[in-house]
Amino acid sequence: MSEVQIPAYIEQGAGDVAVFLLHGVGGGKEAWLDTLPALAAAGYRAQAWDMPGYGQSATLQPYTNAGLADALHAWVAHIGARRNVLVGHSMGGMVVQEAVARYPDDAQALVLSGTSAAFGKPGGLWQQQFLRDRFAPLDAGLGLAGLARELVAGMMAPLASQRALDQAQAVMARVPEASYRSALAAIVQFDRLDDLERIRVPTLCLSGEHDRNAPPAVMQKMAARITAAQYQCLPGVGHLANMEQPDLFNAAVLAFLRQACPTPENR
Repeated sequence: MSEVQIPAYIEQGAGDVAVFLLHGVGGGKEAWLDTLPALAAAGYRAQAWDMPGYGQSATLQPYTNAGLADALHAWVAHIGARRNVLVGHSMGGMVVQEAVARYPDDAQALVLSGTSAAFGKPGGLWQQQFLRDRFAPLDAGLGLAGLARELVAGMMAPLASQRALDQAQAVMARVPEASYRSALAAIVQFDRLDDLERIRVPTLCLSGEHDRNAPPAVMQKMAARITAAQYQCLPGVGHLANMEQPDLFNAAVLAFLRQACPTPENR
């Protein structure tokens, strides 16, 4: 691996277990503002990054899944904790899977939230159409703020709060358009389906009842292929569980961590 710049991140808490929070394609480190303090209060050293190209993080050239995994590996090494937990939402979950396939010793536990193990067949017609559909509003000049207004509500559960909707739209509106395009292009190349059986650390596969991007049935099948996986479906939430119902999301993650990587505060 060539030298990789450490991404920008925010941190709360201390301890010998670091929890790395990775956002989705329309996210940023601010997507985790309701999760960081909950983890810190439970004795974890909680970190949330801006994925390369997002926020204050330098971008990658070329922008690939392998490059994103390298950036995560460099970040984990930089923090230098004794035990590490990788928590990935949506595209962040794909980065986690790519990273553990390449660097299996980096993590002692995983949380995969609203994600999948593959995005169809790389280079297939469906993937090409997906990119055309997602890029068309941007090509027409809508911008990320306009795209957020079009997309975010449909990612959430029907009864999501206005606060959650406003927060998620604001986070997505700040994503640089070039980075959003690069991230989507990387997503359609992602495929770690055959590597699920090689994941040997405790893993929580967490879905939302109303998630249409990563439906519960998809995540349940994913969990069945991971040796040490648990599956849980959160009621009343959609694709953005950590922002829609953070208390519910945090409780599920902390219950898992008490088993997989306990701290003195939560034993």
